[in-house]
Amino acid sequence: MPELPEMQAVAERLDAALRGGHLTRVDALHFTALKTVVPPESLFALPIDGVGRRGKYLVFGFEGGHRMLVHCSQGGRLDLEAPPKTTKPRGSLVRFFFTRAPAGPADGDPSADAAEVALLLREYGTERKAGWWVLAPGDDGPMERLGPEATSEEFEQFLLTADDRRRIHTLLRDQRTVAGIGRGYADDALWTAELSPYATLASLNPERRRALVDAIRAVLAGALEGERTRTGALGEAKLGQRFLVHGHYGEPCPRCGETLRHVSYESHEVVYCAHCQTGGKVLADRRMSRLLK
Repeated sequence: MPELPEMQAVAERLDAALRGGHLTRVDALHFTALKTVVPPESLFALPIDGVGRRGKYLVFGFEGGHRMLVHCSQGGRLDLEAPPKTTKPRGSLVRFFFTRAPAGPADGDPSADAAEVALLLREYGTERKAGWWVLAPGDDGPMERLGPEATSEEFEQFLLTADDRRRIHTLLRDQRTVAGIGRGYADDALWTAELSPYATLASLNPERRRALVDAIRAVLAGALEGERTRTGALGEAKLGQRFLVHGHYGEPCPRCGETLRHVSYESHEVVYCAHCQTGGKVLADRRMSRLLK
């Protein structure tokens, strides 16, 4: 799933390409993807004020406070097409058509001369949780439920002071607690801080809490720096190349060389180093235990 660094970098590229332009047409390619009843036609005459991000949502801002949100969920990908295409690749959900402002596109964009571009949202897998929203001024839609941003002072104070007894890995993935972190950067941040994914905030002393804050910020900043160098299609996956330990189960730990372990769940896995994070303890993997019976 694209997380904060990926979505921030995409927002920056789209902002450079689309700010001052207009949304001219929307082809809804799958009826379940639109999550609101406000018609997209209400946005067509409004200049785009900018493209930003809140949590894992792309936020297209329009004149007068109107907004459009796009969320990729776990299997979503975005393709910027210049010129726009009319094909319907597998998993296509919606195609947005834009005219560019006279100032032109972002530096280094291979579609720099295109006056019209399209943004295709498609989704791999069968979950169909990716979607888009059209919001009237003052309506935050699904963003109303989001917690503070992962690098905000508000979340820093939560980590330093809260008596939360959930597993930290669970806490970091809860978008109502903190917006923008998912499974991948939760793994990497806890590995960087040398903390067990099963530890709780309530169990940490002030030094370990500060290490967690610093690790989250360092991991996200490093990933964003890498994402800003990405070239080619916005939908190009290769997210694993940004991760330190997530997705690298069975490989050597980058710090100590021990084999990385994982805890397997129905829909995801938690990757960790027993030597660096749990004092050598192997965390229980109940799903694999059931399969071996």
